[in-house]
Amino acid sequence: MPQEPKKKHSKGRKRTRRASIKLEEVGLVKCSNCQKPTIPHQVCRECGFYSGKQVKSKTAVKVVKA
Repeated sequence: MPQEPKKKHSKGRKRTRRASIKLEEVGLVKCSNCQKPTIPHQVCRECGFYSGKQVKSKTAVKVVKA
């Protein structure tokens, strides 16, 4: 048998709970090589460097423009 709620949650309680569920902006950092904004702990899409080392060649890096 499925469990049922014992009491109805008020609109205020429900909305307060849902107010904390939101999308957060991605924190970007500057690439140490080309100074473009990039996602931390990932290879730079512009130049292919990660942690000061060339990981991907520039021709292998695909630039996605959004």
